[in-house]
Amino acid sequence: MKKNILKEKSFLFAIRIVNLYGKICREQQEYVMSKQLLRCGTAVGASVREAEFAESFSDFVHKMAIAQKEINETVYWIEILQETILKNSEGIQQLHADAVELLRIITSSIKTVKQKLTK
Repeated sequence: MKKNILKEKSFLFAIRIVNLYGKICREQQEYVMSKQLLRCGTAVGASVREAEFAESFSDFVHKMAIAQKEINETVYWIEILQETILKNSEGIQQLHADAVELLRIITSSIKTVKQKLTK
């Protein structure tokens, strides 16, 4: 079976988001922004998983577009947290870089399938 890099990366990313959420709640007692991060950061992988068994190319694009929106929102919340309560936090820059990489991969996947649809 072919290895699905996006599926793997989004799953590992979600685990890191869950761990960060727990850390923020424990150490910072911050629950509003961290909950938003948890919601959208884990929704990316869920949408990628849904797209894996899409019923058509159009359905695949739709599910991946949801993943794209979720990872873009995740980038936003990471940036907010970076500028507020996690200014000197280790790993937040790498998490941001990984989120941006996921956004690029998802966007590229959508573009590729859309090109196939128009041919």
